[in-house]
Amino acid sequence: MVIRIIEKDEDYVKIADLIEEAKKNNRIDEAGAIFTFEGIVRGEEDNNKIKKLTLTTPDIDKSLKEIHEIVESVKTKFGVFDVSVIHYVGEFYTGDSLFLVCVLGNHRGETLDALTDVIERVKFDIDFKKEEISDNETKIIMSGG
Repeated sequence: MVIRIIEKDEDYVKIADLIEEAKKNNRIDEAGAIFTFEGIVRGEEDNNKIKKLTLTTPDIDKSLKEIHEIVESVKTKFGVFDVSVIHYVGEFYTGDSLFLVCVLGNHRGETLDALTDVIERVKFDIDFKKEEISDNETKIIMSGG
């Protein structure tokens, strides 16, 4: 299990790294599914060309603790073996990775459900501020907290 909030350019973790880590889980012999998600920066939103996106959280330690709580809750609820979450903060451009999730489970059904639950809960429950800067406007999107 890997759970981190990383300042962009401080370190770089790829989906393949999370899959490799999941396969080291001591329950890998029981596993039949690995599902992953990689959230990236869109180049266009509401017919506006996005120049850049800035993503911040006011308290990294608090956000990290809350992500840990979500992961533990999801593992219990769906009975999956491993959940890893990487969330980047900083300044991003089209195609840059923002959010990675990897779930290892016994069967595809509960593993996919666990993945979806983690994505939605982190997106809506954790205190992140996203600023989309386009040619026409700066759009601020608040979540969680």
